[in-house]
Amino acid sequence: MSDSEPAQGSIEDQGPVEISPELARQLENKRDDLFEKFDLHDEFPPDVVAEAEARTEDVQAEIQAEIEDRADMRPLPTWTVDPVDAQDFDDAISVLERDDEYVLWVHIADVTHYVHPDSEMWAEAIDRANTVYLPGYTMHMLPPVLAETVCSLVPGEDRLAHTVEMHLDKDDLSYQTIEIYKSVIHSDERLTYKDAEQRLDDETAPLHDDLSLVFDLADQMHEQRKAEGSLVLNPRRDRAHTIIEESMLKANKAVTHELMWNRGVEAVYRVHPQPSPEEWDDALQEIQELNGVSIPGDAWDDPRKAVNATLEQAPERQLGKIQWAVMKVMPRARYMNDPFGGHHALNFEIYGHFTSPIRRMSDLVNHWIVYQNDVPETLISLCDRASDKQQAGETAEREYRDFLEEVGLDPDAVNNRGVTVVDSPTTSS
Repeated sequence: MSDSEPAQGSIEDQGPVEISPELARQLENKRDDLFEKFDLHDEFPPDVVAEAEARTEDVQAEIQAEIEDRADMRPLPTWTVDPVDAQDFDDAISVLERDDEYVLWVHIADVTHYVHPDSEMWAEAIDRANTVYLPGYTMHMLPPVLAETVCSLVPGEDRLAHTVEMHLDKDDLSYQTIEIYKSVIHSDERLTYKDAEQRLDDETAPLHDDLSLVFDLADQMHEQRKAEGSLVLNPRRDRAHTIIEESMLKANKAVTHELMWNRGVEAVYRVHPQPSPEEWDDALQEIQELNGVSIPGDAWDDPRKAVNATLEQAPERQLGKIQWAVMKVMPRARYMNDPFGGHHALNFEIYGHFTSPIRRMSDLVNHWIVYQNDVPETLISLCDRASDKQQAGETAEREYRDFLEEVGLDPDAVNNRGVTVVDSPTTSS
């Protein structure tokens, strides 16, 4: 149910967590056990690495050769916003306001230009299905030599992208038109979430006006989602995260609406069943009994709105308990070849993933379907594998976090600051 809750990353103003050589060996052994238990792969086969390295040669010459056949978006102010420790940047934003509309562009790395069904990298990506993030350790879906170079929308360099251009009515933010096309972009800046927050506060800073505009739009989209019944488990996120969350949700929804309503094709849709009425009643009752928490009387009719309203008023110390009460009754979202059933948590009739092809196989396959209008014959098995491997990765992460706590380490500190091995560690958190 994390579709509407992107991971938030931040680095504390401290150095890496210091651990002893013996503890480092314990962590490595635990990771090896988890790799085997959940069939996770760390190192890439030599032929996959060789293919990836070959695709990073003569990059700019290849991009120049592509420009005639793509939309040239390089003059458009464009930027990325990611955690400070992000290793690759697979989406960028541009925005424009007109008298009667907003125009929002979400540019996504054109991974399928390099990774296609006839390539070794495609087969490996299907096998891995997702990038797996353990605290302080990442197992990539694509070789980093590709993902962190030609597929990463780094600032100051031309890059191939898949652009979702959305014209939104100013009154109700509905899609007036949706266009999805291959493009060449040039990111002006790579911002961290902290950078974006500072730019929003500084009227003289570069991109201040663009960030202010897109935050105003994102805030409207956020409030509209809540009013329409979308579950928002983290209502107190900052402005930078709101920009990214709402922009990516709007783009993902636009693409899957295009695939279903305009093309009528199967794709990798994200389906999230709803809990039973009894399960929702149990969750709301558990929340209502928390000390200092009360569900507003006018919100009980819609459990999602009830949770939203309660989270906004509840004391900080109870937020985690409210979120856990909801998560316990939520069925797992799965990838399906049709959108029947919709996405309950988001309250979207149709939804799917498109904005993270570097780290999710579901997005990579959808890029191929949009580009070629070619639905893989094995689509159902691809959906099942994406779902199963996502669950395996999440379970492995949870078990690794538990192990870190058992050996006296703070998983969040390890995740945010990394570790360094020293003979006599002075701290473990």
